[in-house]
Amino acid sequence: MLNTYFRIIVGFMVLLSVVLTVYVSPKWMWFTVFIGVNLIQSAFTKWCLLETILVKLGVKKEVTGCSVK
Repeated sequence: MLNTYFRIIVGFMVLLSVVLTVYVSPKWMWFTVFIGVNLIQSAFTKWCLLETILVKLGVKKEVTGCSVK
């Protein structure tokens, strides 16, 4: 379930940043850059602030086979 929430929230944030860039100010493109940098950083460090927040809010991690993702 965590993975589903994560993808929905990040996808929404990317789309929101594009809309804000087009209709408000080109400076909102930095929000898109911030999202991308955080995704790359989390791939290397295996830590993501959004995941930490979602777990504290009670979202359960998926259980597949013998491991917890």
